[in-house]
Amino acid sequence: MATNLSDHFTLEELILSQTAAREGIDNTPSPVIVHNLCRLVEVLEEVRSLLGGVPMLVSSGYRSPALNQAVKGANKSAHMDGLAADFTAPRFGTVIQVANKIADSQIVYDQLIHEYGSWVHIALAATDVTPRRENLSIFRGTGYLRGIRDRA
Repeated sequence: MATNLSDHFTLEELILSQTAAREGIDNTPSPVIVHNLCRLVEVLEEVRSLLGGVPMLVSSGYRSPALNQAVKGANKSAHMDGLAADFTAPRFGTVIQVANKIADSQIVYDQLIHEYGSWVHIALAATDVTPRRENLSIFRGTGYLRGIRDRA
């Protein structure tokens, strides 16, 4: 049975990982992480509303430190704190269209990244940190580039 964190997002979808299943990595979140995931889904619900209510496909949410290492995530990835999600919303449009729509909105986030033309990464700041509203893009062969771009 699914554990709803909001009207449209479940705990299970935010901790699901094919890599964790394949590698036998425990990706069970602590109560603190679940609290952060509840904050995250509030923002994901805002994004969903902004996108006209279309479904969002979350490809990565919470990652335990072991899982983050296995997928070669950033050393200080917000995914490990339950404060980031990677997603697409194909019924809304392309990844760049989704990223631009969020960047042009009033939604409060710490980082928004258009990643490899394949997904959008959105991250929140910790509760005691002012969100930067940093917009970045990354493509194969580049580092992080300032702004939401459709190519390097």
